[in-house]
Amino acid sequence: MMRANEANWDARTPVHLASGFYGVRDPESPADPERWFAPFEWEDIGDPAGRDVLHLQCHLGTETMAFAARGARTVGLDFSAASVTAARRLADRAGRPVEYVRANVYDAPGALGDRRFDLVYTGKGALCYLPDLERWAAVVSRLLRPGGRLYVVEFHPLLNALGPKPAEGEGPELLLRHDYLGGAGPRLRDATHTYTDGPAVQGATSSYEWMHGLGEVVNALAGAGLVTRRLRESDELFWPRWARMEGTAHGTWRLPDGEPRIPLVYALLAERQG
Repeated sequence: MMRANEANWDARTPVHLASGFYGVRDPESPADPERWFAPFEWEDIGDPAGRDVLHLQCHLGTETMAFAARGARTVGLDFSAASVTAARRLADRAGRPVEYVRANVYDAPGALGDRRFDLVYTGKGALCYLPDLERWAAVVSRLLRPGGRLYVVEFHPLLNALGPKPAEGEGPELLLRHDYLGGAGPRLRDATHTYTDGPAVQGATSSYEWMHGLGEVVNALAGAGLVTRRLRESDELFWPRWARMEGTAHGTWRLPDGEPRIPLVYALLAERQG
């Protein structure tokens, strides 16, 4: 299943490069990497200048470059060869000194030569592609220096449980369509189009996703010796998942006033103990 996901992300990469969603197709007008960050993220992270930062499951490196722009010594890691190749090209084009490494997250310590980092950053659609969070948390612990921090910004499991769009014959109401909690095994997706605009995916269209509730994430990190310092839940998203969402002053999207306020994103800051 992990190999199927790798092939799927290789196939997605040219679609995403050609999409308006990522904003990287025009070399004369590159997208600002800051657009992928909510204001609270930098409040939680602090100034990364001079720190060693690792971005796990970085895909095209759009967020990775933001750390380099702020003065961090930055490494991005992804299992997709096509994504890593594209990320290197985009960083070179933007003049950002980012090192990219191709590896599965579970193999990251060996692929990185057992280097340690001050900050590991991950999320925004990453954890759902990992079947074993306890193993992931142990890897993160190995990657952090004592006192180093992990920052996860992820789509809330409630958002994932709602599903991306109504099924045929359903109305616009937000209904639970998938599990919130993990444990039921992976969900197979077979789709010719991804979450972006752009052409259809060619070749490997199947992928597998695992649900992970908040409790599972927090407990996996605690078991690996990481202490949670902050947990946020936000009702804002980085793109308009539903047509009735409204834009905010800082570039995110939320459901209109009058609808129930529900968490769509969560952010977790955890620290590795000595």
